[in-house]
Amino acid sequence: MHVGKTLSEAAICNGVVYLAGQIAEDATQNIEGQTREVLGHIDRLLAEAGSDKSRILMCQIYLAHMGDFAGMNAVWNEWVADGHAPPRATVEARLAKPEWLVEMVVTAAQK
Repeated sequence: MHVGKTLSEAAICNGVVYLAGQIAEDATQNIEGQTREVLGHIDRLLAEAGSDKSRILMCQIYLAHMGDFAGMNAVWNEWVADGHAPPRATVEARLAKPEWLVEMVVTAAQK
């Protein structure tokens, strides 16, 4: 899905949806704003693939600064489907652009 020269935004194989790392297009936002935008991208892509956030199998979260963990987590906790918090890992990493504060990679099951 959304195949580009360098990467695809998503791939589906045997009922499993694999999303590319999602980042905020508006990198002027703080961690809460970037997290909301990233989660919106995830919602949109999962819907296009016939899935949703209640079907997430795993999420990998990359933060540019671990000091942003609480802000990211507050937005995540408002967003995650009740009773469907997926397995997740959060690590600090140097992201491809210094203005990016968070990147998320999701694997989900189709409905």
